[in-house]
Amino acid sequence: MVPRVVFGRGSFDQLGDLLMPKRKNSEAPFIFLVDDYFENPEFLRRIPMLFNDEVIFISSKEEPKTEQVDALVNRIKDAYEELPSGIVGIGGGTLLDLAKAVSILLTNPGKAEHYQGWDLVGRPSLFHVGVPTISGTGAEVSRTTVLLGPKRKLGINSDYTTYDQVVLDPELTKTVPKDQWFYTGMDCFIHCVESLDGTHLNAFSQSYGEKAHELCEEVFLGNPKEKDGQDKLMMASWHGGMSIAYSQVGIAHAMSYGLSYLLGIKHGIGNCLVFQHLKDYYPQGVALFHQMKEKHGIELPKGICANLTQNDFDILSEVSLGMEALWENALGKDWRSKMDANRLQELFARI
Repeated sequence: MVPRVVFGRGSFDQLGDLLMPKRKNSEAPFIFLVDDYFENPEFLRRIPMLFNDEVIFISSKEEPKTEQVDALVNRIKDAYEELPSGIVGIGGGTLLDLAKAVSILLTNPGKAEHYQGWDLVGRPSLFHVGVPTISGTGAEVSRTTVLLGPKRKLGINSDYTTYDQVVLDPELTKTVPKDQWFYTGMDCFIHCVESLDGTHLNAFSQSYGEKAHELCEEVFLGNPKEKDGQDKLMMASWHGGMSIAYSQVGIAHAMSYGLSYLLGIKHGIGNCLVFQHLKDYYPQGVALFHQMKEKHGIELPKGICANLTQNDFDILSEVSLGMEALWENALGKDWRSKMDANRLQELFARI
């Protein structure tokens, strides 16, 4: 679990005070990895830079990649004689996952792709802080950093991945575009559905999942005031992330990984594209999803898989079926008798 959390509107401005005790010396900077959406003088002035601290603006338009992590790590190692004091990720899931991965690879040898899997990280990561600017991914709380590698999309899942410090400031989410707000919020909602309906469910994950599900319904089916909705969705993201950290996600996420790997589709919208067709597996959740989509006037893209070749479908199936833990959570230990490449292709063909 994340050992230290600060929550509150305007709490981002406490970041400098939170980092100060962790500064090793004036030659060991903090490296801020920031979504380039915030590349403007006003926001830059709010980042608490001292000495030779560095801000690296990064686009979040594409999913984070293992080669991107390696490039950032090499850039930092070449620029400084000693390891930085820490890494600060500011942005959505892409930036938060990149920051977690970079902090791991700065203290562990080799390439990022070598650590894709479960508990492969042998050394503690560099001190790292997460500041989410959009709510729903749960990346701020999870023990994984999901990356597109040369052969698969898979997380670096370890006890050293989790952030050392998280700052939850709902004010940072006020500029999120409506469609992105919905897609990322649905990532959280789908976390809850897949966790609560999964075979890995336990009392710990259930308590977090139920609260996150409740908050999602209040935000997307109720009529909360703007600030109240921002606060609640940020808490839903946190609780949803905690729920899957102690259980697992399911079919929508497994299939979304395939879409992301082959077609580069972002995670949030990928989950939505898949989940709308999963009423046979999550009937109540899918019904609520359609209510939420209709209430907010969201139109999902169609025909995404209309022109795919058989080889494309084979890749989608291979990547998705490779997420064995997700299928086991969704369908049980005998999941292979319930899902195969042919059935999966039928589902993908609807998207």
